[in-house]
Amino acid sequence: MFTVNEHLEKWLTRAADVEPRVGGKYELFWDPDDRENDSTIGCKVLALHPGSFLSFEWKGPGRFKHVMNEVRPLTNVAVSFIPYPEGTEVHLLHTGWGDTPEWEEARLMFEGAWAAAMSELERHVEGEATDSCCD
Repeated sequence: MFTVNEHLEKWLTRAADVEPRVGGKYELFWDPDDRENDSTIGCKVLALHPGSFLSFEWKGPGRFKHVMNEVRPLTNVAVSFIPYPEGTEVHLLHTGWGDTPEWEEARLMFEGAWAAAMSELERHVEGEATDSCCD
């Protein structure tokens, strides 16, 4: 769900260009016609252990572009996957925030955005499970 473009485009973004390998692209586009803004263009996969762990760079939307997108290192998203018989538990941690009021505003915005995205992922996965059970 985090490394296959077609899956990402169903729950997180409108267009994705992800290469699931360390150093590969992790580029998501919320407005595919404006790839320079509201995207993660230029972001890379930092670590990958299939089925267990994924880490990638992250950029902010246009309103936080001047704060988040020109710094090095960029913020980092780490996702761990814990399999259980009844499904997979997903933990997402977004780190690398600065300590100015603008950074705090961006962090709070992403706290809400990630919560909404994870809810959408859960709906998507549950919908796929329902769809596949009844074929």
